Amino acid sequence: MALTAGIVGLPNVGKSTLFNAITQAGAESANYPFCTIDPNVGIVEVPDHRLNKLTELVQPKKTVPTAFEFTDIAGIVKGASKGEGLGNKFLSHIREVDAICQVVRCFADDNITHVSGKVNPIDDIEIINLELILADLETVDKRIARVGKMAKQKDKESMFEMEILEKLKEAFEADMPARTVEFTEEQMKVAKGLHLLTIKPVLYVANVGEDDVADPSSNEYVKQVREFAEKDNAEVIVICAKIESEIAELEGEEKEMFLQELGIEESGLDQLIRAAYSLLGLATYFTAGVQEVRAWTFRQGMKAPQCAGVIHSDFEKGFIRAETVSYDDLLTAGSMTAAKEAGKVRLEGKEYIVRDGDVMHFRFNV
Repeated sequence: MALTAGIVGLPNVGKSTLFNAITQAGAESANYPFCTIDPNVGIVEVPDHRLNKLTELVQPKKTVPTAFEFTDIAGIVKGASKGEGLGNKFLSHIREVDAICQVVRCFADDNITHVSGKVNPIDDIEIINLELILADLETVDKRIARVGKMAKQKDKESMFEMEILEKLKEAFEADMPARTVEFTEEQMKVAKGLHLLTIKPVLYVANVGEDDVADPSSNEYVKQVREFAEKDNAEVIVICAKIESEIAELEGEEKEMFLQELGIEESGLDQLIRAAYSLLGLATYFTAGVQEVRAWTFRQGMKAPQCAGVIHSDFEKGFIRAETVSYDDLLTAGSMTAAKEAGKVRLEGKEYIVRDGDVMHFRFNV
């Protein structure tokens, strides 16, 4: 899969603290800008209650969750598109990620410096968004200069691309990201080929103080971020990076008891990981046998042979068909045998589009 979600934000918003909690990778975290200079990449397991239920049902020798990548990127400052701070590094690193998780500070703390001198989450969001838009505007202007000459000579491909470039330029000059521009399917293919920063899907991570964890809706900053995100058609996940770093060190009953004491059902990290996974267009299918119950990551829209290839290329080459049952049907039946007897196990061929939660057994011949 090799897809990664990049964690971005202004300096000192809790970005690296959050990354450490997610991956326990130990990225440096300190109270000064640019402590994360090179991007840190961490592999994170995707929490999925379905995997636990399948394990209870099948009683395998081992259980293997699926995983994907988070990248912690150096803090950005105003003027990054012109090379301010670590702007050039920031922009090159963000080009390499597939989705953006923007961490926004939603707490006041006199002991932690804010790069702008005051806490204002909407200003923070707009600083980052504007820097990305300005970088994209530069990309589009350069492309217009090249393609425009051919378009004037009535070259059809160039004329088609110019129409897209002009729509993008108009959006950028109105401070609107590329993801808000409406394109046809064919136009979108061309737009994506420009590798724009603002075409990447985004979610906002509201980092709150410890007192707001149980009831984040009472936090005025969080309300502002949610209102902004609604206009951007984006999701908001509320976390307290400081508490999440403590939760990350706990397991099993200890973790559950700590969550109960905080008055929350699950950690913000679990919510964030699942949201980022979905944002990347990823989904999960399962294989379940006595030897192993395992979750596998696939891109939404993939067909059965491609999903078989996620396990091994031979499975895709020699694909015959896939025994398939939905997670819900298997759980209701109580066993694979009972699911077959109830007519819930299907034999799917090469054109079957795999669904999230499918439990599959591939038949192949190489």
